[in-house]
Amino acid sequence: MKDLPVPEGLHWQKSSFSGGGGDTSCVEISTTPATLHLRESDSPAIILSPTPTALHALLTTLRDGRRTSLEG
Repeated sequence: MKDLPVPEGLHWQKSSFSGGGGDTSCVEISTTPATLHLRESDSPAIILSPTPTALHALLTTLRDGRRTSLEG
């Protein structure tokens, strides 16, 4: 993924699946006319700007419940 400058003043929206209340662990999304930005609320300085293909792969994997094991 290429590092691109992230525009200032993005409006971040929390996922509707967030725990709410004092729970700040959630995914946030922001859009510009050409790009979608994602971040974890616990690490707001780390922002992902996936390509449409990469985002589709991520969402499909999450929807289908597939996981890869890191254990060998």
